[in-house]
Order: sequence, then C-alpha cells, then structure tokens
Amino acid sequence: MPEYIYKAVTPRGQIIRNKVDETSKTTLIRKLKANQLTPIEVIQVSYRSKKAKANKKNIIDIDEIMNTANSASIFQGEAKTKPSIKEKINLLLSAGQRITIRDVIIFTQNFYLLKKANFNNIHALSTIINSTENLSFKGVLEDILAGVEAGEYMYTTMEYYSNIFPYIYINMIKVGELSGSLTVSLSQAVKYLDDTTTRNKKIRGILIPNIIQFVAILVLLVVGTILVLPAIEDVFVQVGSNATLPEITLAFMDFLDWLIIFWYIPVGIIAIIITIIVGYINTPRGKYNWHLFKYKAPIFGRLIFGIDFSRLMRAMLLNLQNGMRIQEALEVSKSVAKNYVMLSIVETAINNILTGESWIEPFEKSGLCSSMEIEMLKIGMQTDLSEMMEKLLDYMDVDIQNSLNKIMKVLPEISYLFVGIVLIFLVVVVLVPCIQLYMGDWLIEAMESQI
Repeated sequence: MPEYIYKAVTPRGQIIRNKVDETSKTTLIRKLKANQLTPIEVIQVSYRSKKAKANKKNIIDIDEIMNTANSASIFQGEAKTKPSIKEKINLLLSAGQRITIRDVIIFTQNFYLLKKANFNNIHALSTIINSTENLSFKGVLEDILAGVEAGEYMYTTMEYYSNIFPYIYINMIKVGELSGSLTVSLSQAVKYLDDTTTRNKKIRGILIPNIIQFVAILVLLVVGTILVLPAIEDVFVQVGSNATLPEITLAFMDFLDWLIIFWYIPVGIIAIIITIIVGYINTPRGKYNWHLFKYKAPIFGRLIFGIDFSRLMRAMLLNLQNGMRIQEALEVSKSVAKNYVMLSIVETAINNILTGESWIEPFEKSGLCSSMEIEMLKIGMQTDLSEMMEKLLDYMDVDIQNSLNKIMKVLPEISYLFVGIVLIFLVVVVLVPCIQLYMGDWLIEAMESQI
C-alpha cells in the first residue's frame, strides 16, 4: 500500500503532520477533508505491501488519526481559539516552502555544535526544531525526533526522506550512530555538504554560461538557415544572377529540410539508443560497468574515485578509533559507498579477512588506488593503522584538491572548444552568404549578363 506524508490545517489554524498508509492520494485527501482538515501538502514517500514490516513506532494508523483529528491531543497543548493575522500570513507563505540543501547544511552545523556541547539527541533535535523557520523541514525534523524518542536511530527515519537527505549523508550519520561517534560523523557530513555545494557551484559557474552560448549560437544557426538563407537565394533569382550559396550552406539547408520532414526518424533512433543504454545500465552487469566507467573516465574519473575512497577510509578510521576490528569497520563503513565497484572491492576485502588473506589486496588489484595509497595502508598494518590512515586522508585531501584544480582548468577549454566549433560553423554556413550579399559582386555579374 502506498505510504504518504501529509500536512494539514485544523479549523483552528493549527498545523498537523503525519505519515500514513492509504490506498491513494485522492482517498487520503478526501478523508482529511471529511474530518475538517485542510490539506496543505500530500507526498507519496514509498510503497509497502501488507506483508511488509510493521509500522515505525512514530507512525500512527490513518484510522486512529481520523478518530482523534478533532481532539485536543492533536494540538499538542491548549490550542488558541483563533489564529493571529501574523500566523495566518506565515501559514500562507510557508504552505509551499521547498526544502533546500542549505536547510540541511544549517541543520547539520547546528546539530554538530549542540552535540559538541554534550546535548543528547532528543534535546538537540528539540532545540533545533524550535528555531527552524522552514515549516516543511520542521515537520521532517519532528518525525526524526519522534523516531528517536521511540528508541530508533536517526538514520532509519532519514531513509524515508531520501529526496531531502543525500544517500551518502544518511550513511555518514548511520556510521556515526552505529560506531558511537555521531559528533565526528556530523563534522564529516558538514564538510561533505560544504565541499559538494562548493564544487557544484564551481562546475555550474563554468558550464552554464558556455551551455547558454552554445544553445544561443545553435538557435541562431538554425534560424538563420531557415529564414535568412532562402531570402538571399530569392534575391539572386530576382536580379537574374548566377551566384549561388556555398556548397556547405546548401548541404546544411538540405539537411534541415530533411530533418523538418522526417524528424521522427532521428528522434526514434535517439530514443532507441537511450532505451538500450538505460536498459543495459539497469542490469547488474551494466550498472557495474557504468560505475567502473565513472572511476576510469578521462577527466572526472580520478576525482570521483578519490572522493569515494577517501569517504570510505574516513568512515573506517572512525570505526577503528572506536574499537572495531578491521572486518567490522569495513562492514559498517561500506554503506558510505554507492558505487558497485567500490562495494565489490570492500566485499572482497572482507572475504579475504575471513580466509586469512590481506584486505588491502583487492584495492591494489583494482588498479584504481595509487601506489602511494596502497603503500601507506601496508605500512599502517605493520605499525599503527589508525595513525597511518590519518596521514593517508591528509594525502588524499591534497590529491583530491589537485584533481579538482585540473578539472577547473580543463573544463573551460573543453566547453570553449564546443562553442568554438558551432561558432565557426555559423560563420561558414550563414555569415559568409550574408557577406557575399553585402559585397555586391553578384549584382555586377547580373548586370553584365543582362548587357
């Protein structure tokens, strides 16, 4: 049965929110309205069969909610007889409030500071909820708090909100909770979110202007070919000139004419190719090969692998420092990796430990780790692994930054290359005939032919 998160307003202006199972969104809305609740937002978060595990402790059955919808328990205290004008305005402004990555960053930073001040999870969450202005995000945090109060881990509730909390973020919190070092995990999560946001801004800052230029030139090329070039041909014909457009221009005009008439052929071919690629990637072997390609890609490959490997080693170090054995540390830490190649390497490393072999060997044989990284791990096994892994992470941070700097240097050059190619094509196909028309040689030729 589908599972929904709804937010609604009572007749007294109080906002209530919960997660329920219902047959459809329409049915849920109808039940809410029948119980004098005005829906603000209804979102389907998952689909669970009747044989699925029991409801989370912080989830109340829909029938129970409807039976108590008008009771005082919903208001969480004595309700006001009438909401103030300010409350009504805030309610209208927050009805469609979107949860951004910035909200998650601020929450994580605040939670980290409160944990450093020795707040327990319930106290820290309650404090943050009271100061959260985004009502949509406030409802999510209230659900997390309800789960913690019911004896659950935070990450189990966060998994319901995978559209809000990134996969890696959730698993960082998971590692911290399972290892008993949530404060350190929160610090790493803050760094992960800040680095990801900064990196994405840099890449967008390079790509978006060039993409806009590329599209603008492409549109100018197509419009000029369809509207301007036929007009130039008409001028040549009207004055009786033998001048013709360049061969490449005529060829491109013919291609566009064919594309307009038989547009469904290239669209169909592209759709088939995309369907085949997506279908292959969704198979186990296809997904593995796709993830391997990400690690070996010419420009971004080293950076993607470096980030994933660094994240794995950081989580593993956290577990080792809290007294876990290497096998247990790998088992818990592997959740921070989403790449199938990395997961397969970790699984092989765990199997090697069970058979008495080196857990470092799978990383070495993969060919993805540098010789420096492998040697540092080997030396760590002979001396102090935790201390050596700290040095390894320092080295990898420098390596990741170097890889990012190279990308920031190469990316503009690549984008300029594509823009330049389209610009040259525009000049040859459209601007050269325009210059030919402006120079007027064809007009003198037409006059001489008539004499």
